[in-house]
Amino acid sequence: MGKIILRLDRVMADRKMSLNELSERVGVSNVNLSKLKTGKVSAVRFSTLEAICEVLDCQPGDILEYQKSDE
Repeated sequence: MGKIILRLDRVMADRKMSLNELSERVGVSNVNLSKLKTGKVSAVRFSTLEAICEVLDCQPGDILEYQKSDE
């Protein structure tokens, strides 16, 4: 079974946006965004994903990537 890789850090770097600024503009705590950025979450609310995409002017596929397993 594959896994979902979070690429939020890459999109934030491309947009030159800090975690603090994204947190303020999205309305999600630094702690929760940090967990999302490092991939230490098991779920993401669509409303959060929508807000992140709005602020970063990106698509969900820019942040989420499916990686097949090497079986």
